[in-house]
Amino acid sequence: MRVKDENKEKSIREKAMEMIVQEGFDGLSMQKLALAAGVSPATIYIYFKNRADLLNQLFNEVEETFTKVTLADFSPEMSFKEGLWLQWKNRLKFIIDYPIHYRFHEQFRNSPLINHSDIKITPFKENMKAFVQHAVKRGEMQKVDPEIYWSIAFGTFYSLVRFHLHEKSMMNNDFKLTEHKMRQAFEMMIKSFKI
Repeated sequence: MRVKDENKEKSIREKAMEMIVQEGFDGLSMQKLALAAGVSPATIYIYFKNRADLLNQLFNEVEETFTKVTLADFSPEMSFKEGLWLQWKNRLKFIIDYPIHYRFHEQFRNSPLINHSDIKITPFKENMKAFVQHAVKRGEMQKVDPEIYWSIAFGTFYSLVRFHLHEKSMMNNDFKLTEHKMRQAFEMMIKSFKI
């Protein structure tokens, strides 16, 4: 039995994410991954049962990192405005600090090719659900469907992030998401939740 090597496993994981971000899921073959990671194809199977297992483990790893970063200093008991602003800041931190993770996460979540049955549930959704429930109970927002809540609370944020990552505005001018611009958009968004 071959011994597991943490450095090799890390290299396989990193190269797999990079390949998926650059070439999509169809661009990931175990042969190409082995070559990119500097290991034999057989080595990959020491760490992962198959391609689906590799993808699910990568997603779970990214979800854990996302959860850790976005829940830093956050409590579901926070006021709605304070907690949502912290979510915007923490999510931006995740995107800036882990750009490959973010792009992989987006591709994975939106791919019809992926079987989501082996995905672990993180405490993230539970915290967000409790946060919204507390805000409704305190009268800080009205009760709405989760999809409507998410669209209003984060749709603006992720649109700004896309402009930031492309470094271009709608008018094709240079664009950088500053805290001032983010706060301006946040203040406009938060008004829509007023009862």
